[in-house]
Amino acid sequence: MKSLLAASLLALMAQSALAADTTVRNPLTDEGSWEYLREEMIGDAVAQDGAAVFEVEAPYRAHDAATVPVTIHQTGDVPINNFKVIVDENPAPMAGHFTVGEAMLPLDFELRVRVDMYSNLRVVAETPDGVFMDGRFVKASGGCSAPATKDAALALASMGQMKLRQFGDAPMASGQKREAQIMIRHPNYSGMQRDQITQLFMEAHFISDLEVYQGDDLLFTMEGGISISENPVFRFTYTDNGAPTLRIRAEDTEGNVFEQELAKDART
Repeated sequence: MKSLLAASLLALMAQSALAADTTVRNPLTDEGSWEYLREEMIGDAVAQDGAAVFEVEAPYRAHDAATVPVTIHQTGDVPINNFKVIVDENPAPMAGHFTVGEAMLPLDFELRVRVDMYSNLRVVAETPDGVFMDGRFVKASGGCSAPATKDAALALASMGQMKLRQFGDAPMASGQKREAQIMIRHPNYSGMQRDQITQLFMEAHFISDLEVYQGDDLLFTMEGGISISENPVFRFTYTDNGAPTLRIRAEDTEGNVFEQELAKDART
């Protein structure tokens, strides 16, 4: 009976510790590779504290190192023209370089990245008022070498399929804010994963360029790297300009081009 009680107490303590862990605020640390990455990532620019301009949210301890959610939420009035998502300790730290159109402001954007080891995850934004930086320290490991969720043949067969999800009631009028999510089927191989049959490393093969428009107006572009997760997902808000569709063009490192127009008010 005593052993059962002790085991129950230990389980409760572990649950409490996990619950506390998920509520920890995880600011950037002073440790890691940023000192060596800084010049490559931002050149001679002095990165100001981004807290008054935008806020980055990422879990302190990731449930899945291969799909770590990152949210950039604009908190100030300074427009964010473009931003970089950087995972300091990843083999290729630059996850993505994004440019955004006027309809995306104020910025509210979410994506999923791979984290290969405990690392600072930072967002560097360029604005008319200079360069600003915010981020979080994330405890995760093995994200860049985690096995793909599908076998290679199946992943390649569905590559390039796209899906648009709109949130909120439809239809909405031009000029109103909308929230959308785009998912693109692509294995986004990092070059660090092994084929589960041959056990040989699979060559890096990922979406390198992405463009999203509503009608002819740009929403955002991305120059991506291996740190963007498999089957990339992007969730964002934008101001509706009245166009009936979102137009998406993606190109990967093998030269494959995927283009599709997705109806805004289609419900899936």
